[in-house]
Amino acid sequence: MAEPTLARPVFSTEDFGLIRTALATAIRAGEDNAETRKLVNLHHRLGRFAR
Repeated sequence: MAEPTLARPVFSTEDFGLIRTALATAIRAGEDNAETRKLVNLHHRLGRFAR
């Protein structure tokens, strides 16, 4: 039986900063609705990776 391969990350650490920037742009351009609030929360959570 073949050994399982190690999982590789989908995003690099640099990607998190780019994603946060894209989210910030979408948040500023968006309306105050449930989806925008979810984007704000995601933006906040991704900030933990940028440190």
